[in-house]
Amino acid sequence: MGDDHDDVVRFRQRLGLPGLIDVHTHFMPERVLRKVWAYFDSAGPLTGLEWPIAYRHEEAERLAVLRSFGVLRFTSMLYPHKPGMAAWLNDWAAGFAARTPDCLHTATFFPEPDAGRYVREAVEAGARVFKAHLQVGAYDPNDPLLDPVWGLLAEAGIPVVTHCGSGPAPGKHTGPGPIGRVLARHPRLPLIVAHMGMPEYAEFLTLAEAYPEVRLDTTMAFTDFVEEFSPFPPAELGRLSALGDRVLLGTDFPNIPYPYAHQLHALERLDLGDDWLRAVCHDNAKALFGV
Repeated sequence: MGDDHDDVVRFRQRLGLPGLIDVHTHFMPERVLRKVWAYFDSAGPLTGLEWPIAYRHEEAERLAVLRSFGVLRFTSMLYPHKPGMAAWLNDWAAGFAARTPDCLHTATFFPEPDAGRYVREAVEAGARVFKAHLQVGAYDPNDPLLDPVWGLLAEAGIPVVTHCGSGPAPGKHTGPGPIGRVLARHPRLPLIVAHMGMPEYAEFLTLAEAYPEVRLDTTMAFTDFVEEFSPFPPAELGRLSALGDRVLLGTDFPNIPYPYAHQLHALERLDLGDDWLRAVCHDNAKALFGV
C-alpha cells in the first residue's frame, strides 16, 4: 500500500491540512471482526458483491496504517445484531479508546430493556460518538425501548452515526421515513447519516436541510465501486455543496475493497472546491468533536 500512502499524503499536503478526521472506521473485538470479514468474503445477502477487504491486517498494523496516512482522529464503529451484545461491545470499545488516545470513544446500542441504562453509563464513561445500524440490526429506530436513548443523546449533544439508508440492500426499517420520525421527536439529535444515505441521497439531503444537527458522512459514496450500483445524482451536487459544513469524511476502513486514497480522490473529482474538501476532511469534524 506504499502508493496509497503517498497518494493520501499528497492529497493532504495539496490542501494544507494538518491531517484527516475519519468518522467512520471500524475497530471491534477480533472475533467479531473476523465474522464481519467472513460475511464479506461470502458475498452475503446484504452485499451480493465481490468485496475483497483491502486492509485485512492485525489491529496494530491497521492503526499504524491510519496514522501513516495522517488520520488524526478516527472511530471504532461497532454494532450489535441481537439483544445482549451492545453492553459487552461498549465495554470493549471503552478499553480500546483508553489504550488508543487518537480514537474517538465509540459506543452502540440495541432496542432492549436496559438500553437506556448502558447508554447513560457509556456517556458517563466518556463516549464521544455512537453507532446505530438499522440494516444489520433490523430494528425500528422508533421502538419505544429506544426512546430514552435518543432523548439522552439529543440532550447530551453526542453524535450518532446511523446506517439508515437502504443501500446496499433495503431493510424493513431503512430509508428516510423511520429515522425521520425520530428526528421529528428529537429535532436536536446530532444524527450523522452514514454513506450519505445511499441510495436515498436526495431524501437525506432534505432531512439535513430541515434539521440543523443532521450531518452526512461520505463513507464509500462517490467511489467507483458504489457508483456502479448506486450513483450519486449529479443534479444534487449544488445541494451537497451548500451543505458543505455538515458533510464529514468517512471511509469504512478497513472494510473497503479499494485503496483508502480512492475515497479522497472520489471527493476531489466532485469539483466542489478546496474549501469544501478541507471542511469535509478535517474542519467540520474538528468543530463537531472539539479536537
